[in-house]
Amino acid sequence: MSKAHRGKGIADLASGGRGECPVCKRGGVKLLYEQEIDGQKTKICKTCKATIANKK
Repeated sequence: MSKAHRGKGIADLASGGRGECPVCKRGGVKLLYEQEIDGQKTKICKTCKATIANKK
């Protein structure tokens, strides 16, 4: 099975979907997970998403 299209969805995003996470302030991480924080929908990194999910 070919893996030619892996990551194609984030390649179209600005900077390949990478940036600074608004929660943990780390730079160069993939911001793929949409989360509502303080009434606004923002994209956060995978570790912050897991941290928020485990607190619930």
